Amino acid sequence: MKNILVTGADGFIGSHLTDLLLSKGYKVTALSMYNSFNNIGWLEDIKNKKSKNLNILSGDIRDYNFCEKITEKVDTVFHLAALIAIPYSYIAPDSYFETNVKGTLNICQAARKNKVKRIIHTSTSEVYGSAEYVPIDEKHPLKAQSPYSASKIGAEAVAMSFFYSFDLPITVARPFNTFGPRQSARAVIPTIITQIISKNKTLNIGNTSTIRNFNYVEDICSGFIDLAKNKNTIGKIINIGSDSQFSIKEVLDLIKKIMKSNIKVKINKERVRPKYSEVSKLSCDNSLIKELTKFKPKVKFEDGLKKTIKWFLKKENIKNYKTDIYNL
Repeated sequence: MKNILVTGADGFIGSHLTDLLLSKGYKVTALSMYNSFNNIGWLEDIKNKKSKNLNILSGDIRDYNFCEKITEKVDTVFHLAALIAIPYSYIAPDSYFETNVKGTLNICQAARKNKVKRIIHTSTSEVYGSAEYVPIDEKHPLKAQSPYSASKIGAEAVAMSFFYSFDLPITVARPFNTFGPRQSARAVIPTIITQIISKNKTLNIGNTSTIRNFNYVEDICSGFIDLAKNKNTIGKIINIGSDSQFSIKEVLDLIKKIMKSNIKVKINKERVRPKYSEVSKLSCDNSLIKELTKFKPKVKFEDGLKKTIKWFLKKENIKNYKTDIYNL
């Protein structure tokens, strides 16, 4: 890997991946979603923002001509650009298929034309739906329990079709639940932390019985790089995750303990997914990525939570979230 393109670099995982790649000396073109405010998202906050190896572009993966242009003279693409909020996918499913499926098609076509050497396509553990068996390996059946997961299943199919049809050197990565600094408050860990910081009397949350395989963002980013550096992963779909999982109730209690909070908890029906859309348990079988690469999660769950909480407690960070903490 020499010249790298990261789509979705302005997002949570994308910004951390960009930072990690720059710290390792790679040249990175970071794609931010175009907007009239000239806002480059979390790229504003990365450690290596002023690096000579960083080139920030704004644009839209839904435009094929743009995708063709940005993949020129690139040898590796980490494709993370996507719409990801599950609740909004119930309201605006068309936009998810337009961005996640058509956007992936555009990246694959452009990468093929420009003879890109490696492509890591980012999927999600949500494609599995509720587990039929645990831990979940890559052979587990797929079940679209939300328009979001359906769009990601479609995007995977596009990516793999280009491997089978055109020998495009692509790998599909299925990261399990990722958390850490910069994550949107739509996700459960940030929403718990920010509500505690806001000093509200009640913490509103959705279903606390569901079980998730949580991974600190730096571990997930290391997994992406491990996949890209290993030719044995080409043409494969591979989980990235840890060896442990926790219920949302356990996560909530641990965060309250770390933050020394006695906040009362209320189950908010508006935060609960529709009955047949809820994914009850995600438990990762990471044996394949361990077999093919040197991947090994390094950050323990509680340590990752402490790092995340510490980041959110800083005024310059929490100000980006809509919560009443300005008197802290």
